[in-house]
Amino acid sequence: MPIHADFTEYKETSGADPFTLQSKKMLKVFLQYGPVKARIGSMVAYQGDARFEHAGSGGVSGFMKQKLTGEGVPTMDVVGTGEVFLADAASEIQVMYLEQDKIWVNGANVLAYSGSLESDIQRIGGAGAMAGGLYNVTLSGTGYVAITTDGPPVVLDVAEAPTFADPQAVVMWTHGVTMSVKSDVSMKTLIGKGSGETFQMGFSGQGWVMVQPSEGVARGSGAKSGMGF
Repeated sequence: MPIHADFTEYKETSGADPFTLQSKKMLKVFLQYGPVKARIGSMVAYQGDARFEHAGSGGVSGFMKQKLTGEGVPTMDVVGTGEVFLADAASEIQVMYLEQDKIWVNGANVLAYSGSLESDIQRIGGAGAMAGGLYNVTLSGTGYVAITTDGPPVVLDVAEAPTFADPQAVVMWTHGVTMSVKSDVSMKTLIGKGSGETFQMGFSGQGWVMVQPSEGVARGSGAKSGMGF
């Protein structure tokens, strides 16, 4: 007996970009455009010829940085000529294209990026001794990036006004943005009667900051943000 159901809403998308959203929570990647770095465990399906190999953390240097900072992206190399579908704990996915550009992104939010992009773990300014240093993943060059957010994000233009955000809500910012840490430590904070907003990340310069509507990344893989205090 045939199945009587209307699957029209869920049919595979036919976008032509190498990184195409299948839905808000699933990414479709065409591998014929070149190798892709994807978060380990993020593959939910594929069609055609696709191969998956552990990519590590960028050699010995990347491994040491990840161990010392707690930041980084555990990735696998995805190659072939098929189509791969990626997702992470049903988080929403945002896709962007870098053209000889650079972004700073919370490693826990990175889903996938073009193999043509360079990745690194870098210290970000103004953290101070209280925070023990802040570290983020940087992606630079030309290619696609897919990041996840816990709900639909807001993107703020830091050039319009002084901009501050909770460290656990910040997902990424673009080249040209300067970050510093603002602290509000008082006697009330020390005796447990503070507002709970002791530290904020401050942004200035020219560019954009993406903030998610959550103060903690929902991780299926158990990854921890390097931006926590």
